[in-house]
Amino acid sequence: MTVLVCTLVLLLGSVLRELLPLLVSHQATFGLFVKAVGLLIPFVGAFALPIGMLTATLLVFGRFSADQELTAARASGISLLSLIMPVLLLSLVLCALSAAVNLDIAPRCRVAYNNLRVDLRAVMLSNLRLPEGQPIDDFPGYIVYAGRNRNQNLQDVLLFQLSKDETNIEMTVRAPRGRIEVDAPNQKLILHLYDATIVYVSGGVAGVSGEATFELNLSGVGKRSEKPGISDMTFLQLRDAIRDLDRRMNLPTPRLPPEALRAFRRNLQQQRNDITEPIRVQLHRQVAFSFACFSFTLVGIPLGICVQRRETNIGVAIALGLVAVYYALLIVASSQSNRADLAPHLWMWAPNFLFQALGAVLLWRANRGF
Repeated sequence: MTVLVCTLVLLLGSVLRELLPLLVSHQATFGLFVKAVGLLIPFVGAFALPIGMLTATLLVFGRFSADQELTAARASGISLLSLIMPVLLLSLVLCALSAAVNLDIAPRCRVAYNNLRVDLRAVMLSNLRLPEGQPIDDFPGYIVYAGRNRNQNLQDVLLFQLSKDETNIEMTVRAPRGRIEVDAPNQKLILHLYDATIVYVSGGVAGVSGEATFELNLSGVGKRSEKPGISDMTFLQLRDAIRDLDRRMNLPTPRLPPEALRAFRRNLQQQRNDITEPIRVQLHRQVAFSFACFSFTLVGIPLGICVQRRETNIGVAIALGLVAVYYALLIVASSQSNRADLAPHLWMWAPNFLFQALGAVLLWRANRGF
């Protein structure tokens, strides 16, 4: 139940921010909305599973301790280790499930979700369904904003023409009304603006009393990225990427004096590490995070026993604090992904080692007083 609640809470943020506006503005059908939510569930579930396990452990053992049920178990000759062994085994099973999600299922679902958004945007634009109330930057060299779109008749239109490198704005066009049509053979979207006012960045202003027409290229809209980003790669893709980079940088050894040859090899190895380190960090993060369920369980059991509170809010507050510490350590390690000399990929294991060591010490002390 706690895993389900955590999944719904984490899923709600993405749904409200990215999907619900598309559904309300009729830019996406209900079927696409459900499909997108389904693709997000494994991605957020990877985070919800360890959080839910930690929260459940704190609540259950906190209630056991507060109701003196642990004392009754001790009086019956049941040791604390025997009592918690099924919970620890369950956490290891969840680690295996979490590994399957983190290493393969979640990255694939995230890529499919991003592709679904790209396809939806491409169909929407090619069918002249220019979204309302949001800037569209899919057109090369232009950014378009329309306040309202009623049957391809636009109101409150704002257009920005960008420079060739698309880093600066060269011209802005504001028009109270406009109209769009598609030139399918040439893959262009023709935007007609009426009573437009053109303002150049240089300071010149040109009032247009008639019609201003702009041709927006549709050929680049909806193109998917052939290769996912590092954060969206599966474990096998990350491993293959490291091997591919190592192979490409396996340069032939030049004929140099021994000292110069050693320096050449050191520099080559340093360059190889600098390039592959961000990928190694992501790979180790996926594997290390798969053990979060066991780490959280190991530290959650003795903390729940020590707190001895029945209130749910106390257990939830402790769980949130522990989760914040765990993710803060991961973020610190990720921020050093470009420092290969510090081996940040090994830092990804620090939260697990810290929580497991702390949990083992607290569990040993709780067992002595049990």
